[in-house]
Amino acid sequence: MPIFCRIVEIGKPILTVIIPVYNESRTIRTILDRVRTVDLPKQIIVVDDGSTDDTAAIVRPFLGEEVMLMRHESNRGKGSAIRTAMPYIQGTYTVIQDGDLEYNPADFVRMLETMEANRARVVYGSRILSHSSMSYLRYWLGGRGLTFFTNLLFGSKLTDEPTCYKMFETELLKSLDIRSTGFEFCPEVTAKILARKIPVIEVPIEYHPRSIEEGKKIRWRDGIIALRVLMKYRWPKIFGSDQSG
Repeated sequence: MPIFCRIVEIGKPILTVIIPVYNESRTIRTILDRVRTVDLPKQIIVVDDGSTDDTAAIVRPFLGEEVMLMRHESNRGKGSAIRTAMPYIQGTYTVIQDGDLEYNPADFVRMLETMEANRARVVYGSRILSHSSMSYLRYWLGGRGLTFFTNLLFGSKLTDEPTCYKMFETELLKSLDIRSTGFEFCPEVTAKILARKIPVIEVPIEYHPRSIEEGKKIRWRDGIIALRVLMKYRWPKIFGSDQSG
C-alpha cells in the first residue's frame, strides 16, 4: 500500500503532472523546480516508487499547494506509480514527467496550446520532429522500430511512440483502465487510444538524453515487452488481452 504525505486540496488546475520516480535524488530537486516554474495552473503528483536513496526527503520541502508526494514501500514499476496517482488527478489534462532531466517541462505549454487549439484528446511530444540529440544508437533504433511497428499494427503515423511526454484529456486517461506495472505503460496507452481511433497529435520537444551511468533505467528487454503489449491489444483474441480500455 502506498504511504501518503500531505495531500492538499487545491482549486481545479488545468494540468496535472505525474512524476514517477525511483532513486532520482540527483535530479528530482531540479526537475521539480523546472515543473513548478511552468506558467500554468497545475497539480504535481510525485510518486516515489520505493526509492532507497534520499528522493522522498528531497521532495518533502516542496509539499504545499501544488505538490503532493505519494510513496510505495517497495519498487513496483513506472506503470504502478502512475496508477497510484490516478485517483488523485484534479487537472483537466494530465501529462507524465520522468524524474530525470532528459525532457524540458517548458514544452508543456506548447503541448497544451496544441491540445486546446485542436480540441485534441491526446498530444505526444516528439523527439524526432525536433531532431533532438540521439541517445545510444541501440535506443534510437529501438524507438524507431517500436514506432514503425505501432504504425504498422494500428495504421497510425506517429514519429515517436515511446516518448515520455504524453498528454491526455484526464477523462480519457482514466477511462483506459491501465493495467501496466512497468515501462509498458507507454505502449498500453498508445495501443488503447489507437484502437479507439482517437487521433494522436505530435509536437516537437527538447530532449537531452542521459547515460546509463547517470541513471538511465530502460533496457533492451523493455522494447521486447513493449512490442508484445502492442500486439496483445491489436490482436486480443490471439494474445489473450481482456480488451479492457
